[in-house]
Amino acid sequence: MKPDLAAADALAAIDVGTNSIHLVVARPVGNQRFEILEREKDVVRLGRGSSDMKTLSPDAIDRGVASLRRMRRIADAHAAAVTAVATSAVREATNREQFLERVRTEADIDVQVISGFEEARLIHLGVLQAVPAYDRRLLLVDIGGGSTELLVGEGGDVMTARSLKLGAIRLTERFFTTSKVKSSQVEECRQYVRAFLAPAVRDIRSIGFEVAIGSSGTIMNIGEMVALRRGSMPHSTNNLELSRDELGEVVDMVLGAETTKARGRIPGLDEKRVDIILGGALLLEQVFAELGIDSMVVSDFALREGVLLDVLQQQERSSSLHHLSDLRFESVRHLAARFDDDRSHAEHVTGLATALFDQTSEMHGLDSTCEEYLEAAGLLHNIGLAISHEAHHKHSYYLIRNAEQLTGFTNREIEIIAQVARYHRKSAPKGKHPEFAGLRPEDQDVVRKLAGILRVAIGLDRTHAGVVQTLECRRGPDDPSQLVITVHAAPNTDPSLELYSAELRSGLLEDALGVSVTVEHAAARSAA
Repeated sequence: MKPDLAAADALAAIDVGTNSIHLVVARPVGNQRFEILEREKDVVRLGRGSSDMKTLSPDAIDRGVASLRRMRRIADAHAAAVTAVATSAVREATNREQFLERVRTEADIDVQVISGFEEARLIHLGVLQAVPAYDRRLLLVDIGGGSTELLVGEGGDVMTARSLKLGAIRLTERFFTTSKVKSSQVEECRQYVRAFLAPAVRDIRSIGFEVAIGSSGTIMNIGEMVALRRGSMPHSTNNLELSRDELGEVVDMVLGAETTKARGRIPGLDEKRVDIILGGALLLEQVFAELGIDSMVVSDFALREGVLLDVLQQQERSSSLHHLSDLRFESVRHLAARFDDDRSHAEHVTGLATALFDQTSEMHGLDSTCEEYLEAAGLLHNIGLAISHEAHHKHSYYLIRNAEQLTGFTNREIEIIAQVARYHRKSAPKGKHPEFAGLRPEDQDVVRKLAGILRVAIGLDRTHAGVVQTLECRRGPDDPSQLVITVHAAPNTDPSLELYSAELRSGLLEDALGVSVTVEHAAARSAA
């Protein structure tokens, strides 16, 4: 659900993390910039005690819902349109839909679950607003409660990004559950982190970077401890430079306090992080060591600020193809280029599909966001052919669903796109299909309507020759429940096979819209 900027005086971004839920409310001031009006943070520990984050505990769900109800009230006080995203703890939980549904009904917030790659991209957007590193190749490190995002970017572009299942809470629950920390636990944790980092380290080293930037509560709190050791406490840690030696001193200080109670006496350590700071500090220590980082710049902007900027960019920038924004289109085009050898057919079908969508808007009642899903599914519907022609619609679903590089989309949006592509042929969506059954009822309706439109459009290019150039839709002159599609063919071509194929494929669209479909040739109609 996209916020309505035209009706809103302000924007609110909510980051539902493993450790904390953050809110930032801002007023757009033009040129893709914003003025912060209010910030709020709740330490809710969604990922605590959840069996390696496979499920959200009932208590964690209650805490999260209560926090988000309060965040909603704060946003409403500013008349702010709300965009909310969830990361590792919710992303990995098998019972995430239970949490998301309760948030929708009890807090009136539609939380979008985002992939690790998308999380890294949005953090990158936010960090670039706080640290002057746009023209330098940067390494971004964001340590959360359940995951760590590593990204190399330059000039605003993402060169590589990784999301690792390493975080302050995750490491704490794996290695530091006893009241007193043993040296063997520390070394085991270090070895575990190094092993987990290895593939990302190889990737990042091959690209290189000029400056390292750290975001997240763990890194900011370490920055605060370093600042106090220097003898001053700045108003903000933003752009504070943290050296490897200073990080080592903090790690030694934390290790020297063998119990949680002793750690609570460390100057500058946030009292709400005393139980998880060791895992986070050791993780950052190993990132420094494995990537050869000598110093790191701290950013106090991160995911939520990136979400704000992304919303502004989506509203302000022009479209690159038809309805997809530049960012979304580029990622879809990149995926299509990897797997589809007949892109001209996919592009022609997509043009026909969006024309059908536009001209049947009063029948399907879907908004422009759904048109983006249709366009993406149209461009990608045949990529499964790269695996096998047999059941290639199912292969297309798999490739789309597991392609983390589809940037700018949430997990829910990717699922919808993947299912529209999956149902472009063969069986119609059914309740016995697990993936379709797992959708919300309103999303099932979207998939049925979009897949119905896509099927007819594919039929209209049955020969892959672009015979049908344009189309017009109208209700039947004597029967308003009839949809008449009139096609205009290229000169000296016979569209009879396209007409036949489109009508043959129209069953799903008829069922989804509650109409009958007739496809006719404009020339034949004129002759009659």
